[in-house]
Amino acid sequence: MIEREEMPYDVVVIGGGPAGLATAIRLKQVDPELQVCVLEKGSEIGAHILSGATIDPKALDELLPTWREDGCPLAETPVTDNWHWHLTKKGKFALPHVIQPRFMSNHGNYTGSLGNLCRWLAEQAEALEIEIFPGFPAAEILYDEAGAVIGVQTGDMGVDREGNPKGDFQPGMNLLGKYTVFCEGARGHLTKRLKSKYQLEANCEPQIYGIGIKEIWDIPADKHVPGRVIHTQGWPMSENDAWGGGFLYHQANHQVALGFVTALDYKNPYIYPFEEFQRWKQHPEIRAILEGGKRVAYGARAINEGGWQSVPQLAFPGGVLAGCSAGFVNVPRIKGTHTAMKSGMLAAEAIAAAIKAGREQDTLQEYDDAVRSSWIAKELKLVQNAEPMVAKWGGELGTILAGADMWLRTLFGFGLARPMKHHRDSEATQRADLYKPIAYPKPDGVISFDRLTSVSYSFTNHEEDQPVHLKVADMELQKASELGVFAGPSTRYCPAGVYEWLTDEVTGEPKYQINAQNCVHCKTCDIKDPNQNITWVTPEGGGGPNYPNM
Repeated sequence: MIEREEMPYDVVVIGGGPAGLATAIRLKQVDPELQVCVLEKGSEIGAHILSGATIDPKALDELLPTWREDGCPLAETPVTDNWHWHLTKKGKFALPHVIQPRFMSNHGNYTGSLGNLCRWLAEQAEALEIEIFPGFPAAEILYDEAGAVIGVQTGDMGVDREGNPKGDFQPGMNLLGKYTVFCEGARGHLTKRLKSKYQLEANCEPQIYGIGIKEIWDIPADKHVPGRVIHTQGWPMSENDAWGGGFLYHQANHQVALGFVTALDYKNPYIYPFEEFQRWKQHPEIRAILEGGKRVAYGARAINEGGWQSVPQLAFPGGVLAGCSAGFVNVPRIKGTHTAMKSGMLAAEAIAAAIKAGREQDTLQEYDDAVRSSWIAKELKLVQNAEPMVAKWGGELGTILAGADMWLRTLFGFGLARPMKHHRDSEATQRADLYKPIAYPKPDGVISFDRLTSVSYSFTNHEEDQPVHLKVADMELQKASELGVFAGPSTRYCPAGVYEWLTDEVTGEPKYQINAQNCVHCKTCDIKDPNQNITWVTPEGGGGPNYPNM
């Protein structure tokens, strides 16, 4: 048995993203005497944060009303210009704003780095004497004898690839709290366990996801329009019976943030989200903006796309889910920061009231009730059929039906259909023999790039002599099914080149190679593997991407 240090707090927050930091700040606003800590697996706050991002400031206005005057970097670039393009292979046509519900407008929103917003929020949190521990991933959940969550254990450091302590071994600590708030982001590895243990998804649809792949470019000043926001749909996904869309945001300092989201419910195992993004950049309208510029950063992250019908039970003995751990992304708006922050604020208010009443480690049903009666619920119910309609009827017809459903819900309170069902993304992939491989164009090294070169722009780093944090439960199943039936989709859906099927030099048999040091923590493998045979767990503290301003 390893002897571990114990650190008691009133509240332990898992994740230093917008939801976790909003939770911590609101706790101290309500009761400055509360002892609060935030655990963050990245090397610093913001290191693992990736989003477009165009942000609705609604929750930020509630949390810190003077943020625009207080040096928040998000205030630099309000949205000034908003376009939505439907792309064909060579051209485009703009979708007029008049056909979209008013809430789809970006008027009053801001575009910038979510990572830098989190860094600024962390400064506000530290000013309130909140303890923030970057580089300390929550590896295990701690329970009492009754089965209630009492805190978490941080990961051990200094363990070799076989799991043996090295000379610099440091055991993880037990952080104990009256309540624990899980704000791990999309597909959190502890959240997965909590959903299973407490059956939190018993009365909701399964969560579904997209994979968002992003770059930041410096572009010439004469092409830069600060605050211009562009979203696209149609080509190239329209060629492969799949759906997704692109974004390009003109942010501060002559930079554009651009990326492509591929819905992970695609059927064709030969679809390659990274290459779809590279193709999209070669569209004449996108290439014209990038030519003469220089790529400076790259990254990827899974995105919740299930909407309101996929929100699970949010409270359980000793803890709650908030932010993207629960799944509050508004898919048509491509926004989730404001809803994530608001959920954290509601969690904080419920927790502070419970602790004041002398309670601890019970189920905060009042938090769940508060979310379901808040503007989070009102907003997400308006768009709850948008994603499933596009998924079912395709990009063109599905978009028309989704628009009609949103208008009806906005004007009359009902839609074209009742809340539609989802199917897990892993179940959507079909046999490879039903499809032909897709011939993607080679990168030109100017606009489009290869995957491994791209990973170097994520500044990812893992200690190589540590246990592989991507766990394959049954390697024979992986060989027989993932490779034999589905033609190895992990070699394509991973945006970091983690997975390779090689030939063993001795036996001549297929060999599954896992390049864990490349992992950017997007969680796509944990979501899309057709057999759910891969599980993502936390690597050693501080490992992973080091995004500068994503």
